Amino acid sequence: MRQRAIIERAHEVLPAGTFGNFAANIMIRKGKEAHVWDEDGNEYIDYLLGSGPMLVGHGHPEVVEAVSEQLAKGTTFFANNSRGVQLAEDICDALECAEQVRFVSTGSEADMYAMRLARAVTGRDKIMKFEGGYHGMSAEGQMSLAPEKKSNFPVAVPDSAGIPQSLRDEMLVAPYNDVAFARSLISEHASQIAGVIVEPLQRVIPPAPGFLAAIREECDKNGIILIFDEVVTGFRFAYGGAQELYGVTPDVCTLGKVIGGGFPLAAIAGKADIMDHFDKEKVGPDSFLMQVGTLSGNPVAAVAGIKTLEILRRPGQYEKLLGYGETLINGIGKRLRAKGHAVKVSGHPSMFDVIFTDHDICNYRDVLKGDREKALVFNRVLLENGIFRSPSKFYISLALTDEDIAQTLAAVEMAAMVL
Repeated sequence: MRQRAIIERAHEVLPAGTFGNFAANIMIRKGKEAHVWDEDGNEYIDYLLGSGPMLVGHGHPEVVEAVSEQLAKGTTFFANNSRGVQLAEDICDALECAEQVRFVSTGSEADMYAMRLARAVTGRDKIMKFEGGYHGMSAEGQMSLAPEKKSNFPVAVPDSAGIPQSLRDEMLVAPYNDVAFARSLISEHASQIAGVIVEPLQRVIPPAPGFLAAIREECDKNGIILIFDEVVTGFRFAYGGAQELYGVTPDVCTLGKVIGGGFPLAAIAGKADIMDHFDKEKVGPDSFLMQVGTLSGNPVAAVAGIKTLEILRRPGQYEKLLGYGETLINGIGKRLRAKGHAVKVSGHPSMFDVIFTDHDICNYRDVLKGDREKALVFNRVLLENGIFRSPSKFYISLALTDEDIAQTLAAVEMAAMVL
């Protein structure tokens, strides 16, 4: 079969036969709306969505038209372009924390620069994060992302080879949703902490009531920069992001995925006095944060983002998105529990996962209590029945149909019977 031949070729030229993102046993050939097809022509309902950015679906005709028009005018210039300026204006209009924007190409870059920015602003070195939080591929981001062995808080555990031991001493790690521990840790190290970086909803774990507000309060008291990693949640949970949904405004947020409309684009957004540190003339050489990127703010990604945000501003879009998600969350939980499976469907209607446990899900270690063998079987049966998703997340898109929802729930019913 064609797919098998390509997979064999991939193993010759790619480590582990992959780009590092997804399993090596499937090759996607095309996507349209809420569906993708592999190289053998098998069709799937897509809940991976390129790891989230395809919120309006694959090949949306308005996005395609905007991108096609820009392609004829040029793909990248390194110099400024009006489309990037317009997208920055749209972001500043949408997000409470955003007075200025600096573009990069990936969410990993955005998170790395946000942490560096906190250090530049405060003159301090330490960064506090929460165990299990994903903040990209930088050395800081790879601390205690998915530790296989439990360590005592606040000791950071590197999740990758090649990270200097010395960096571990600059990272402080706390359990997500534990206000008392966070307050204690910040109090103990306040004079050394430059920033606290947090996913407002960590992977698929919602914040406990008052948790984000408490972190905001502690940062204010101690002159610490609060960074919301909204690479995933930005424009997905609400047009104003998770900061709008939860009513807590960070000093800085990072964005990616949706703002590029399927093209490489990410951003750091924040208050003007903080973002001034990207401007050497305003802050001087000692406080200046250098940032350069060949494709930063390129017009192709910018027009895709502009059109995507325009679509999201239209009446009823978020109601539609959340309605699909709520139907799936309720339907998945009902079908699995009806067959006697202990299960928590955790997250937000636009992004969630199924965890096979009867424990409440409050932090990373609670997720680890889930039955991994059941999860593997569940994912396998879904794929065999035309459901394409991340091993640990459903991303919902506006391109779904009622028929897609029905087929998905039928696949869940089949999985429930064989688990």
